[in-house]
Order: sequence, then C-alpha cells, then structure tokens
Amino acid sequence: MKPQLFALVTAIAWGVGGYFEKKGLHLGNLAPQMGITIRTFVALIILGIVSIPYWKTVPQAGTKALAYMIVGGGIVAGSVGMLCFYHALKGGNLEQVMPIAFTSPLFGALMGIIFAGEPLTIKTGVGILLTISGIVVLTI
Repeated sequence: MKPQLFALVTAIAWGVGGYFEKKGLHLGNLAPQMGITIRTFVALIILGIVSIPYWKTVPQAGTKALAYMIVGGGIVAGSVGMLCFYHALKGGNLEQVMPIAFTSPLFGALMGIIFAGEPLTIKTGVGILLTISGIVVLTI
C-alpha cells in the first residue's frame, strides 16, 4: 500500500476517533487524563499483540534510536501532545480543535527542513501556506 493511502487512513481514523473520544469524554464526564489513559491502555493491548513478531528487533535498535523513540514518541507526542489534545477536545468544538491539532504535518515539515536538511521547495512552501490558510479559515 502506498504511504499516501496509509496517511489518508490515519487522517480518517484520527478524525473519526476524535469525534468518538469527545463524545465519550462528555457522556462519561471523564477528565482528559482518564480519556487518554483509556485510549493508551486499549492501544497498548492491540499494538502489543500485532508487534509480537518485531519485539526481537528492539535490542538491535541501539540506545540512541530508542532514546529518540522514548523522548519523541513516548514523552513529547504520546504524553504531552495527547494530554493537550484531550484537554482541547473536552473544552473546545471539534471544528476548531481538529484543524489546529492536526497541523502536525506543518511542524513535521518544518522540523525536516530545519534539522534534517530536507529541501524547502516551492511545492513545500505553497503547501505550508495553504495549510496555515486552511487552519485560519476553519478556526475563525
């Protein structure tokens, strides 16, 4: 499957999931911290099962790679990002929260350009400007 198709399925899953998460937070009067804990617990079970064939690769990855995964994925994106997302879901409207929360491609592109030496092409620049413009339109 093409990476773009996986990205589209990701966007659909996160958009649909965000709707159900917001409904669950409000129907159950749950704190955002509890919502993310439930989400993470269920995801841990499912991901633990589907990743069984790959567990043997973890020791081979090396400490630097694991540190990047722990800090970037576990702490920054998985904990700080998700806690903030759940607070935004609980307190805001989906049509305002989702476009802002999902500007992550914008920040990912900027990180790639600034730190990974990826080229800033006209196409990338136009995409960044369109992303920002779309967010402004949707949130005003």
